[in-house]
Amino acid sequence: MRYFLISSFLFLVGIFSNVLSIAQNLETYKIYTGLGKISDWDEMVKRASKSDVVYFGELHNDPIGHWMQLQLTQVLYEKSNKKLAIGAEMFEHDNQRTLNEYLSGIISLKNFESEMRLWPNYKTDYKPVVEWAKLNGVNVIATNIPRRYANLVFREGFQGIEKLNEEAKKDIVPMPIEYDANLPGYKNMMGDMDPSHTNENLPKAQAIKDATMAYFISKNLVPGGIFLHLNGAYHSDNKEGILWYLNKISSSINQFTISTVSQDNLDKLEEEYLNKADFIIVVPSDFTKSH
Repeated sequence: MRYFLISSFLFLVGIFSNVLSIAQNLETYKIYTGLGKISDWDEMVKRASKSDVVYFGELHNDPIGHWMQLQLTQVLYEKSNKKLAIGAEMFEHDNQRTLNEYLSGIISLKNFESEMRLWPNYKTDYKPVVEWAKLNGVNVIATNIPRRYANLVFREGFQGIEKLNEEAKKDIVPMPIEYDANLPGYKNMMGDMDPSHTNENLPKAQAIKDATMAYFISKNLVPGGIFLHLNGAYHSDNKEGILWYLNKISSSINQFTISTVSQDNLDKLEEEYLNKADFIIVVPSDFTKSH
């Protein structure tokens, strides 16, 4: 009987040890340099803190990235001596006044959330950053073009913008804008889409988003500080998109990119993601999505 109990105990210990070993080996993310060298949070933050503009290129439904955005916001606030501004693709510039009124406490949360045309995942993914900014008096800039005007470009090309009155044009990058259809990001966009659901204006609609975000970033840079911009990774990957347009405004702005990618195996950065950004956060492809 005693032998049986000892054997059973050792068996259970073995099972527990195996379970604990598996749990300890679970990884939620890894950070790589653009060259594919394994790195870490501290090194990424160190590099980011030396930049004028930091882009956090996200996967919109990735909760790991959204959590890390909040952490990065907080640490850059301290490292910039509280000279931080936040910009977001998720907010359209014609809502800037509403955003300002909420951040300054003039309007209620209820009014803010009902009037801002917020993304469906706002409460889980972006609200923590906005509430932190409100608490700490940090400006949040709605950098994106109103979606109805991006849709206008999709339907009619850049010439459609000329239909707008001068007041409406204040929420868009000044026209005309330079456009290079041969930039890989725009060129590949056409190949990735079902031809029956798109037209040649699709990359132009993307370009006017990028140009508008670059324009409002340039208008809200923090002297001696950092501008942190949250956007889908495709707007800043390969240093195209927003970066390409901001470089047209000023080539002296120091820009730093983070991209988020999903892989089955985190042990090595897949070749297709090399040089996609200065630093790349790799998350498990089977991790729970936020929406």
